[in-house]
Amino acid sequence: MRNIPHSAIQEAKAILQDAHRIAVLTGAGMSAESGVPTYRDAQTGLWEKYSPEQLATREAMSNQPELVWSWILHQARVMRSVQPHEGHKALGRWQKQLDANGGALEIVTQNIDDLHERAGAEVLAHLHGTTFTFRCFECDAPSDYVLEDATEEQLEARPELDQMVLEEPPACHSCSHGFIRPDIVMFGELLPQQAMDDALEAVRTADVALVVGTSNIVQPAASLPIAASAAGAKVIEVNPNVTPLTEDVDVYINGTARNVLPELH
Repeated sequence: MRNIPHSAIQEAKAILQDAHRIAVLTGAGMSAESGVPTYRDAQTGLWEKYSPEQLATREAMSNQPELVWSWILHQARVMRSVQPHEGHKALGRWQKQLDANGGALEIVTQNIDDLHERAGAEVLAHLHGTTFTFRCFECDAPSDYVLEDATEEQLEARPELDQMVLEEPPACHSCSHGFIRPDIVMFGELLPQQAMDDALEAVRTADVALVVGTSNIVQPAASLPIAASAAGAKVIEVNPNVTPLTEDVDVYINGTARNVLPELH
């Protein structure tokens, strides 16, 4: 806990100990501590060779389905190869404890990995979808495709797709001409309405909103802590970096999810 102000931890714990309903909003910083590269990291990010605007679009997948599918598949294999950290696990334990006592800890995440779930927590809303469920690119029918675990060779492959053997996306079994895609929100697509509705309900009924590892820049997710505060919730931010939200929260903890969350529960 070095470099994390003890007073901020104690202030946050005092708020949380009386909370019956907690909304936890997590972003890329939460997953980065497990080893998932953040999308926009210029040196090591998953977008290292191609920008999101080039490949993470419906137009790109329509024009070059093998390229986009292989690129996304590589990301998914990297995500599946890493493990939840102590912050993920703390949320899982905390959620079960509140549930057993008639309360609720509801997780809303911008991350498309499954680290929360693998740490034993249920996620109320994946705002940007998830890499591990699939649907048809054409007819939107859900697919039962299951991502296989990565081989060592696949994990060691560089993310530049011009060095990869491209894989063709599997055909859709519900229509005669479609192929499947991950159930993620691509650039230019709307967020899933049900996920956003669930997220808004969670923050508006929460006693505390705990905002962890998010830049608080990307909309509409960045509006959720504001909606929580407007509804009367206390807002606690956990982030090693100051964000546009920081000056308006009730408690700011300058630290990372991995170190801070186990201390709060």
